[in-house]
Amino acid sequence: MARLQDDVRGRLQRAALDLFRAQGFERTTAAEIAAEAGVTERTFFRHFADKREVLFDGETVLRDALTAALADAPDAEGPMAMLFHAFDAVTPVLEANRPFSEPWHQLVSTTPALHERSLAKTAALTDALTMSLQARGVPEHRAALAARAGMASFVYATLAWLEDPKLPLAERLDLVQRELEALLRAD
Repeated sequence: MARLQDDVRGRLQRAALDLFRAQGFERTTAAEIAAEAGVTERTFFRHFADKREVLFDGETVLRDALTAALADAPDAEGPMAMLFHAFDAVTPVLEANRPFSEPWHQLVSTTPALHERSLAKTAALTDALTMSLQARGVPEHRAALAARAGMASFVYATLAWLEDPKLPLAERLDLVQRELEALLRAD
């Protein structure tokens, strides 16, 4: 049963992305998404609160994976190293999701309502990282600063990878981490 539910969610997500790209986010209805996915509108709303959420379903999975990886990260190197350890841990999931992520990014970056939702989801992820660092004993102000800088770096690396896939995401993250460290050491 769970597998069927995942299939329905996936079909709804693919249908929504296709329709949003073809006719625009504002002109697409939940009923059209459901019909395109071969389910009822009621089924759509059993899975998603609104048509925006159909595109942001993975946020909970990403948050849980990041916070779990952060909880397991070695703490000898400090909060930023712990964050990059967590980012590296979710890289395979992001790379596997690339066929959905590329058109998703194009759509979100050009649709104000979706861009706003993306920023809110990023803020929620940052808060979760802050709390996870605090749970690891990092003082609140340092945890908040590290989480914000880390999340900005993670987003920067991910967007660069989506725009130019020649360099794998893991290598992009490593490069961004080294650049961030160099910026902090610069005179």
